[in-house]
Amino acid sequence: EMARMMEKDIRRKFFFALFLSIPIIAYSPLGEKLLGFGLPTPVSLPWLLFLLTTPVFFYSGWIFLYSTYKALARRTLNMAVLIAVGITAAYGFSVALTFLGSPDSYYEAAVLLIAFVLFGHWLEMRSRRGTSEALRALFDLLPPQANVMRDNKEITIPSAEIIHDDIVVLRPGDKVPVDGEVIEGESAIDESLVTGESIPVFKGIGDKVIGGSVNQTGRIKFRATEVGSETVLAQIVKLVETAQTSKAPGQRIADKAASWLVVLAVGAGLATFLGWYFVAGVALLTALTFAISTVVIACPDALGLATPTAVAVGTGIGAKHNVLIKDAATLENTSKINAIILDKTGTLTEGKPRVTDVISFNSFNEKEILRYEASLETGSNHPLAKAILEEAEKQNALPLERIEKFESIAGHGLKAMIDGKTVFAGTGKLMTDNQIDISQAEETISRLAREGKTLSLLAVHGKLAGVVAAADTIKPNAKKAVSRLKALGIEVAMITGDRKEVAEAIGEDLNIDRVFAEVLPEDKANYIKKLQGEGRFVAMVGDGINDAPALAQADIGIAIGAGTDVAVETGDIVLMRSDPYDIVVA
Repeated sequence: EMARMMEKDIRRKFFFALFLSIPIIAYSPLGEKLLGFGLPTPVSLPWLLFLLTTPVFFYSGWIFLYSTYKALARRTLNMAVLIAVGITAAYGFSVALTFLGSPDSYYEAAVLLIAFVLFGHWLEMRSRRGTSEALRALFDLLPPQANVMRDNKEITIPSAEIIHDDIVVLRPGDKVPVDGEVIEGESAIDESLVTGESIPVFKGIGDKVIGGSVNQTGRIKFRATEVGSETVLAQIVKLVETAQTSKAPGQRIADKAASWLVVLAVGAGLATFLGWYFVAGVALLTALTFAISTVVIACPDALGLATPTAVAVGTGIGAKHNVLIKDAATLENTSKINAIILDKTGTLTEGKPRVTDVISFNSFNEKEILRYEASLETGSNHPLAKAILEEAEKQNALPLERIEKFESIAGHGLKAMIDGKTVFAGTGKLMTDNQIDISQAEETISRLAREGKTLSLLAVHGKLAGVVAAADTIKPNAKKAVSRLKALGIEVAMITGDRKEVAEAIGEDLNIDRVFAEVLPEDKANYIKKLQGEGRFVAMVGDGINDAPALAQADIGIAIGAGTDVAVETGDIVLMRSDPYDIVVA
């Protein structure tokens, strides 16, 4: 509310100065030249300009005069002092000329300087408030009331009264009031208003829910883990507000230089006067005119206003595109990036395997292969098992077969009896150890392995039935993002702990020239140092706890997909969505 009132005050002062500047310019020598004739005046021209300018100077210009008084009281010189020196010099000199009976004056310089600087301040405050209000509007997404369990009874309380470990009940259509973890039920939740992801996200026991998202289909209960200022929404607002009040390196230079610029402006004005009056021997009035012109022109108000305005607008636009920039220095430094290292899993790829190939042999069909594989993998938590079960469901290859004599062969695969037939699923070694001929599939196996895919061979009743291949799939916009980054002149590298052949296959797919594979989490930061040692200004993009040291080591760390809490804390830029193209947007 205070920011809104200050903005209104600045706006009033600006329009007041603008309104009176029109007749002041019209009556000035410039106006006379533009019009081709002089306007009639009710009183002598200098006195008329004095009457028009004085209200502007003391009403609209008061903010600079008062700020200068406060700065001088603290024994500091800042941008406000520079502006005050400029407008006071122009106005004071003109007043002196008017009282001395001279027809000359420079009132228009004082008025236009006040109007211009106020306009810059108004734009800056407007953009900041607009962004803050857009972000704070996120809080309107939170429901005013919520249903919670207290003493084994469901009661309705204001959302603001939810405390840690409260059990919150969500019905279809309810908005999530705070962040938490699902403890009962499952549902699809629309998180688009928070994360930008348009597809509803499935939530089951143990999954996180975000305040402001909308429950769609099921009834769930979740335990409140973050409330009030701890929630994701509150952190987003805090992050952007901190960025907008921070100062970019260019702005800090301007602020530090302000005290010297005041001295320089006044000193230059004094030197100009001494040079023209004592050396060149011009009239006193002419020497003073040159001196005052120097002081007014030396006032670098554009530098003092353009930078903070750019910071406010830039961080605001970023927030609206789900790109959170933590401080002004980061915003400025993104222009220096000439190398970027992308983590593979979760950044360029989906982070979980998906079945990519089902190849059949010996008269078996794809559905049969998936049904047998899924039947064996039912009880497994292996990522490949989950991928096979998902694909079997997708291909309508269920129901699963009834299995007997199930056996897990460590490191090699699974064995069971299904419909009276012995079924094996696993590695090539598992097949050869059990006298199953896989020679007809060797070329296929070799090709899939070169592509970096994880394989499961299936044998039924002593015969090879098929090969199922799965891989961590590349995100839809990954190739476009890499291509655009390279077009911007940025060297793109990929880093991963995954096997070399997998990494190289993905690197080739995405046209990434440098691939660092089989890198331990603790060594990722060393590869950042390696590029920095080559003179690169390096950005690192990652999404997990293991990326945190590298994010911290990089010149700019970018956490993607809202990542883990550690990645978000360490990153200088946070991308709320999992879309790699948002790196380009940032």
